[in-house]
Amino acid sequence: MLMHTDPFRELDRLSESLWSGARDRGMFVAVDAVRRGENVVLSFDLPGVDPDSVDLTVERNVLTVTAERRTDQREGDQLLLRERPTGRVTRQMVLGDNLDLDAVSADYAAGVLTVSIPVAERAKARKVQISNSERAEQPHVVESSAAGSQHQLAGGPAS
Repeated sequence: MLMHTDPFRELDRLSESLWSGARDRGMFVAVDAVRRGENVVLSFDLPGVDPDSVDLTVERNVLTVTAERRTDQREGDQLLLRERPTGRVTRQMVLGDNLDLDAVSADYAAGVLTVSIPVAERAKARKVQISNSERAEQPHVVESSAAGSQHQLAGGPAS
């Protein structure tokens, strides 16, 4: 329903951050995805990111989140330790065709970008009427004008 993830891309991203250090390569954006009623809700962790630096786009079936965490280092500061990653980060999610991409909404609070995407009407569960083809129609009797004989249609005894 939702997204297709590329496990090789994720593996590359994780191994790259382990071997070269996440602080050298920028931030990693963790995401949770859940179906909540008639919506798919994505929650992106963006701690310490200025809401004005967050950009959210949807093109075709790809949702892209771009954000930047800037350093708070000022002129004259002597850096003693830096473990918090800074820089620009982009995370893309491939969305399924069963989502209404024209009705995407987003909210940013407490370092979490929450994106809500409704399930498209055509993808929602609906009741299907079932006919019963075994139910026999009442027999129809047709009188022939030739000698007043009766013929039976649709099975059953003639009256």
